[in-house]
Amino acid sequence: MQSLIISTLAEYQTEFWAPVGKELEARGCAVTFVSCDTRSTQMLRQAGLDVIEATLSARLAALGTSDAEQVCTAHGIANPAALLTHERFAFAERDSDLLLRKLAGSLVVGDIALERARAKGDPVLVQELGGFLSVLGLHHAALHAEVESLFIEPSFFKGRMLFVANTIGALRLEREARAPVPPELDAYFDEALSSGTVVIPQKDRHHYSGAAKKLLNTRNIRRLVEKVRDKYLLGAEQEFGAIGHHVRTHLRMLGASIRLRGEFTPLGELGRFVYYPLHVPGDVALTLRSPQYLDQLALLDYLCRTAPLGTVIATKEHPAMIGAVPSEGLLALKRRYDHFAILPPSTNNYTVLREAASIVTVNSKSGAEAGLLGRNVIVLGDAFYREAPFAHALGQLGEVGPAIASHMSGALPDPDETATRGYFAALWQQTYPGELYVADAQNVPRFTGSLLQALADEAWNPADNSDARMSA
Repeated sequence: MQSLIISTLAEYQTEFWAPVGKELEARGCAVTFVSCDTRSTQMLRQAGLDVIEATLSARLAALGTSDAEQVCTAHGIANPAALLTHERFAFAERDSDLLLRKLAGSLVVGDIALERARAKGDPVLVQELGGFLSVLGLHHAALHAEVESLFIEPSFFKGRMLFVANTIGALRLEREARAPVPPELDAYFDEALSSGTVVIPQKDRHHYSGAAKKLLNTRNIRRLVEKVRDKYLLGAEQEFGAIGHHVRTHLRMLGASIRLRGEFTPLGELGRFVYYPLHVPGDVALTLRSPQYLDQLALLDYLCRTAPLGTVIATKEHPAMIGAVPSEGLLALKRRYDHFAILPPSTNNYTVLREAASIVTVNSKSGAEAGLLGRNVIVLGDAFYREAPFAHALGQLGEVGPAIASHMSGALPDPDETATRGYFAALWQQTYPGELYVADAQNVPRFTGSLLQALADEAWNPADNSDARMSA
């Protein structure tokens, strides 16, 4: 029997995972949940599901007096410093010792979960892709025990998911990967290009609004009141319990969005420009997949210093996190360089990609959208399209200046549309229907079926599935 270990970090996740867990059991799987949230633990127990509590206090209690660094070493993590990055930025946590103990406690809880799951069958760890220490601890516990650790993330295609095993890194396809393009996929591509619609996972749609709307949103206000009540009145522990930090962050975003008004340059006034779309700051795509590019302001500064003279460097905030990049940093770049421009956040991304003379990205989905438009893309980081026919992948940042000059001179031919669509068709074959955290009657069985099919297919990343580089 397959014995799945599933982590849940918050109530909204558990509202989805609980019916999925029941569906998995109905289909003959054993399920063990690891819950990092007090309310989630209660919900899972009320649903009759097996759950191990992994709140912060539970993890620290499991660690006890053990030396946190030695626990990490015993699990094959020689230098855990890099693994602390995501949570350090997500929660503005300065205490390295606390972060290390949180990771080590998660490793110990991971060992407990693996032992319980083994008693039921053949264990497999299943989690949403994430950089939180609770997730990473379970992941590395599974790697150390030689148990498959399966990450789920939204794919480039609407309503479809990727399953990547045994690494926090991006799924990779060989540059020559091709598959026949069925008519419905061709129609999907044509619709995306004609409409200019950005693919947004349903779980993330509430992020795609301005800072003021987020603060005044009744759903967000209600949720804030509930979290404050649970934490301070009822004593519930929450993995995402840095409430004050979260509120301050959104207030800063509002202030930043106000300060940037009047500083935007319309697309039609740019002239010849290089486009760097801002990634979500502090996202796992940067903190763990491409940590050398976490400081996007420094990267923009470097682009301004190395691009050919007479070239504008243009950027645009990610629509899900308007105001998240420090406005003082963006305005400082405007004061320093007369060829740096900030586009209005409302500017359609496909329109910008079409107009840009050159496109530089770390691993943003904008790079894949540019490829679909028939554009060459300079890729700096760990992106799922790094080996694509349209990608000009660089080994180090110092190569970006010559690469931009090459792009702008027209030295590179446009990528072949047939090859590009064939590559995306091969990527499509690696995806499965369904979405995370959509707990409706249609998606739960669809998601469950896709998860079981992925496990049956052993849909593991065709690249090197090793996270040794993460702890080096």
